[in-house]
Amino acid sequence: MLLEPTLRRVGAVAIAALMLGTAPAALMAATPADTLVLAGAIDDIVSLDPHEAYEFSGLDVVNNTYDGLVELDPTTLKLIPGLAESWSVAEDGLTYTFKMKAGLTFSSGNPVTAETAAYSLQRAVKLNKTPAFILNQFGWTAETVDAMITGAGDTLTIKVDKPYAPTFLYNCLTAGVASIIDADVVKANEVVTDGVSDLGNEYLKTHSAGTGAYTLKSFKPNEGYVLEMRPGYWRGDAKMAKVFVTHVPEAATERLQLEKGDIDIARTLTPSDVAGLTGNADVAIQEDVGGQIYYLSFNQKNENYKNAKFLDAMRWAVDYNGMADTFMKGAAVVHQNFLPSGYLGALDDNPYSLDVEKAKALLAESGIKDPSMTLSVRNAADRMDVAQSIQNTFGQVGIKVDLNVGEGAEQLKEYRARQHDATLQTWGPDYPDPNTNSSTFAENPDNSDAANNTGYLAWRNAYDPGEMTAESRAAALEQDPAKRVEMYASLQKKFRETAPFIVMFQQARQTGVRSNVKNFITGGAVDLGATYWLATK
Repeated sequence: MLLEPTLRRVGAVAIAALMLGTAPAALMAATPADTLVLAGAIDDIVSLDPHEAYEFSGLDVVNNTYDGLVELDPTTLKLIPGLAESWSVAEDGLTYTFKMKAGLTFSSGNPVTAETAAYSLQRAVKLNKTPAFILNQFGWTAETVDAMITGAGDTLTIKVDKPYAPTFLYNCLTAGVASIIDADVVKANEVVTDGVSDLGNEYLKTHSAGTGAYTLKSFKPNEGYVLEMRPGYWRGDAKMAKVFVTHVPEAATERLQLEKGDIDIARTLTPSDVAGLTGNADVAIQEDVGGQIYYLSFNQKNENYKNAKFLDAMRWAVDYNGMADTFMKGAAVVHQNFLPSGYLGALDDNPYSLDVEKAKALLAESGIKDPSMTLSVRNAADRMDVAQSIQNTFGQVGIKVDLNVGEGAEQLKEYRARQHDATLQTWGPDYPDPNTNSSTFAENPDNSDAANNTGYLAWRNAYDPGEMTAESRAAALEQDPAKRVEMYASLQKKFRETAPFIVMFQQARQTGVRSNVKNFITGGAVDLGATYWLATK
């Protein structure tokens, strides 16, 4: 639904009322009692198809409209049964058996069966969108997946190509790309072009067909979306009848809307906005940890970024502590390793700090004269502050930085096509296993453009990590947890000293909520997506 220009000037609650079809009287009141109204920067949404969605905002929607075979308890982040009530693995470690729960249905009323579960995982692999790599790790391809994943009766059988640590598979099955979808609805909405089906992808970009607590009622890119409660949800009905999320990238605007009561939750407040809300009895600041890490990366199609001394110079040209102690205070902590704190094998030492003279000396040793770069950055307050700090300190060292500012989806499209020079990005884990970050930062099995391995951040930066690819894959197979810790520690040290990446921070979340809002869960370090269905007010 398009919003006319005049509507852009009214408050969030007015837009919510218009989208939700509430009575005109609601326009002058607080947010509706049965509706959770959130504001945040959601311009990163590319698709709401669960087998394509891979951005933070899109996964929030997926997390509330779909379920998987295995789920994460949103309050403990422990593995729990999802649409499967139990599972087991054969002695050879290659065959897994899942027993489906009886009596569950999709929002359409169609039954959830082992056949639909098999179809869903097969579709995710065949669709081959960005998050498909999470499933492809188990040897599944468009050619093999129908034979390796089968369903009959109440039993789903999954075969893998190697005897992985079982929790590695279970953890991957909690990812959005492993969501179980309504096969009948999707097949009925397939679009066939020149004899090739889109597998319902165009339909699911803007519709839902899952078993979740909510269904997607409407979605307008860069404006907002509305979710509607689905009665009879198997984990208990959602407490709020509707959820309205509006795109508000300006933190100051979010703060004003939160103070006025136009919204219930503000998700992209800056530390200065949080400080400004101190003493307001109508607002509470909810603090928790996030798995998201902030990093710089450099496309090695530019030969300068293959120069070890130049890369090292840049590592010493970032004001990590200065940013963390000022404009990022409360929103991030210094963290210089690709595994977030809390993960098996994570390192918490941070060897780099701002040292302009050391960086200048390393730049001189590199032999690169008058270097310049174009740094792509999303047009959001937190990203812009970081980018401008980097522009300043790099400039002090003698590295000229021009900023290329754009919307989130635009920036991601450029990045995934390896068309950037340098970029400022964040990355959140896809499942609660160290392989989630190790595989994307330290692996790149094929560095050619034709490979189109967008799921690998190493590939996006045209970076061949050499022996680290094999080392990371060996760590995923290691059965001994202590040895796994050692393997990931070694990988992280090697990576931070040689790769064209500079990991800078780990997210610390500060969410503004009206004082009557309870049980809103942002996700935690695993970053599985926000949980709307437990929230009350």
